[in-house]
Amino acid sequence: MIKNKSILAAALMAIALVASPALAQDATHAPTIEKQPWTFAGIFGTYDQNQLQRGFQVFREICASCHSARLMAFRNLSEPGGPGYSEEQVKALAAEYEIADAEVEGGTRPGVAADRWPSPFASEQEARDANGGALPPDFSVIAKARGTTQPFPWWILNYFTAYSEGGPDYIYALLTGYEEAAPEGVADFPADKYYNHYFPGNAIGMAPPLADESITYEADANGVTPPMTVEQYARDVSAFLMWVAEPHLVDRKETGFKVIVFLFLFAGLMWAVKRRLWSKVEH
Repeated sequence: MIKNKSILAAALMAIALVASPALAQDATHAPTIEKQPWTFAGIFGTYDQNQLQRGFQVFREICASCHSARLMAFRNLSEPGGPGYSEEQVKALAAEYEIADAEVEGGTRPGVAADRWPSPFASEQEARDANGGALPPDFSVIAKARGTTQPFPWWILNYFTAYSEGGPDYIYALLTGYEEAAPEGVADFPADKYYNHYFPGNAIGMAPPLADESITYEADANGVTPPMTVEQYARDVSAFLMWVAEPHLVDRKETGFKVIVFLFLFAGLMWAVKRRLWSKVEH
């Protein structure tokens, strides 16, 4: 269960709020965002089902208080390669939510598996009013909309390692990059902002959304209970948001690998054909 739920819900704001111009930092002094050891990284990476379920729990109990995920349907949670919930679990989950529907009496009805994840606000203006004028970004593709930068020539290696985890790396860094107060030497820090090492300009309007033991994890199928820490919460929800943004990542990697193998075999076959056709021709 969430401790101080009302405080956390009120504090949640957009991950990408406009930073104070007075604190715009030189990009050359921005801290390096470290690559994390994701299970879905690399050519043969796959999603960890247990991690996706934990990430969904963090999203539902924390992030969904302010952020929508309008491209995610309830039934997606039961699709292969995802969190692995059963159809019955998804139907029961959907029924817990009220869905706006102008065609039914009263204007709302219980959710069904085909419905999209409901927004926490009825309109954009209501969302802005609840968040100090800022519009919390939709989380459907946030893991693909965010990323990291690398100096030349290191980014060239990404083509060979199939690195595409810049979004989750950034989200994890941001969620774990808060300071209780601005470091010494930082002048004119806004009183209504929070210091974050990885947010551009360092001044972010979203209060730290995660706290140790703020969410209770249950033991997984192996009987292991993950640590209930900010780092673990951040890692799990980052992985879940990557799945939301790219649910068919594993299928894409498998298809790409098969295509590459085919091209190598085809190139070898064409070379052999060329050798045979021109073997008796004088050069």
